[in-house]
Amino acid sequence: MYPEDLKYTPEHEWVKADGDGPARVGITDFAQDALGDIVYVQLPEVGSKVRAGDACGELESTKSVSDLFAPVNGTVTAVNESLADQPDLVNTDPYGEGWLLDIEVEDAEEVAALMDAEAYQAQLGQS
Repeated sequence: MYPEDLKYTPEHEWVKADGDGPARVGITDFAQDALGDIVYVQLPEVGSKVRAGDACGELESTKSVSDLFAPVNGTVTAVNESLADQPDLVNTDPYGEGWLLDIEVEDAEEVAALMDAEAYQAQLGQS
C-alpha cells in the first residue's frame, strides 16, 4: 500500500532520497485521502531554507487547510509547478505526478532516521 522505497514522517509526508541529488517530498495516500479534494497548493520558494518539523507550505482542500511540514533540514531546489494548474494531482497520483518539492538535504542521516513503510503503516494502525 505504501511504497517500500520511500521514508515517511509522522505528519504523513514521504521522502524519496537515493543519495544523489535532492530528496523529493510529497504527502502520503493516507494524507491526501484524509484531506479530500485538493484545490490549492502553496509551496515554499526555490532557494528557501527549510527546517525539519517547520511548516513550509499549505494544502487547501474542500474540507480544510493543512500545513505542509518539512521532513528534513535543507534548501528547496524545485517545486512542482504543475500543481498551480492541477492541484488534484496530489489526490490522483500522490507518489508520482503529485510530488510537492525537492530539498537538498543537509544531513543524509535525517532521511535515514525517518520511518520505513512498515513503521509508517504501524503508526496508522495498518500493520
